Amino acid sequence: MAQRPGFLIRRLHQIHVALFQEACSAFEMTPLQYSLLSALAARGTADQTTLAADIALDRTTTTGALKRLEVRKLVERPVSDDDRRARICRLTPAGVALLDKIEAGAREAHKATLGNLTKAEQTAFIAMMQRIVATNSSRDGSADLAE
Repeated sequence: MAQRPGFLIRRLHQIHVALFQEACSAFEMTPLQYSLLSALAARGTADQTTLAADIALDRTTTTGALKRLEVRKLVERPVSDDDRRARICRLTPAGVALLDKIEAGAREAHKATLGNLTKAEQTAFIAMMQRIVATNSSRDGSADLAE
């Protein structure tokens, strides 16, 4: 098993999620919700389909996560004036404040995940992961996310 990429990728993901939860448990935030808040912070506003594509997630899961963030008053999702079928998402002031508070913990989790690697190894590892993801993204259906 220790030589199988799928096993190692899944195991590293489990470890990273555990580190994130440990560092950010006080905020009652999942890594997925953190990704959505971060994507919204980077864009300012975005429709749900764009956000789903930004974080390589299906629209249904994205919508559910956004609804949970909306209940917590961290995001707003008003119906678009241009397309009544679409919802335009944006962070609320509470969402911005929570994202600011959680950033240090999230960075701590990222650092702990790669902590046993030198800076050069971390850079190389991230570059290799980016290349693998870019090469294989169309195989998981994520190309359909933007449609």
